[in-house]
Amino acid sequence: MSKHHAGLHGILVFLMMAFVFTALPPRGHATETFEQQALVDKARLTFQNFLMDDSMSWVRDNLHKARGLLIVPSLLKAGFILGGSGGSGVLIVRNEETGGWSQPGFYTIGSVSFGLQIGGEAAEVIMVVRTTRAIEKLYASSFKLGGDASFAVGPVGAGAKANVMADIVSFARSKGAYVGLSLEGAVVETRDDWNGAYYGRPVRPTDIFVKHAVSNPGSNQLRKAVARAERDKRPPRPPRSTSNYHVVKRGDTLYGISKRSGVSIRELRRLNNIGQGEYIYPGQKIYLD
Repeated sequence: MSKHHAGLHGILVFLMMAFVFTALPPRGHATETFEQQALVDKARLTFQNFLMDDSMSWVRDNLHKARGLLIVPSLLKAGFILGGSGGSGVLIVRNEETGGWSQPGFYTIGSVSFGLQIGGEAAEVIMVVRTTRAIEKLYASSFKLGGDASFAVGPVGAGAKANVMADIVSFARSKGAYVGLSLEGAVVETRDDWNGAYYGRPVRPTDIFVKHAVSNPGSNQLRKAVARAERDKRPPRPPRSTSNYHVVKRGDTLYGISKRSGVSIRELRRLNNIGQGEYIYPGQKIYLD
């Protein structure tokens, strides 16, 4: 082979190898995020299942008060005499400034309980996180329900109007024959490996929920579903003063109005029935109380 042909051959081989390597997807990305995205999608379906269940009306009626939602699509429990439960879930946290919902963080929940426990159970679980104290506990690597934060089983059916004062209120929809499901004493732990896989780099809960340093568009449908449910069930607007309002001028934003008036963006949205993603317009009256 002449030097000229050898040179052409080498160039062709190089170009073919370059094409192959650039055509391949990023190593491990698709497989590493498949499980995480599947859990996020299942969490959305679980949330929607709860909304359609008449016995879970407390969740719908109190969603606007929630500081966070921990959604476990499948909590498995089985055993005889000694029973264990466990499952994976996602946490989303309300942004107190915007009223929107955060990107998800991944968690596991597990417990061991004693008693007569024959059979097995798979259940969908939603935990409504109601207080700042409980949210901050979830930022730690692990904490115990009922120990580090007060915990209660939520009211269902006829008792759904009951006033619950616990930090975390739990609801479960059982799919199996097992009875006596209790999460008191269960340990909730962060899944740092799953968080890292989903966002492409090592992250801690504060990076997700406080700093808002990462995002994945795969969570959009879950976050939109929760925001839509909250907007549809928003409580009636309280009586307002006819004088304490701001008329929107060109260039105004809710952030700017909030800074000038001292009223939080979340409260401005609530008072004026402004949903997440909705815009204000010149001439619009923005009530401040």
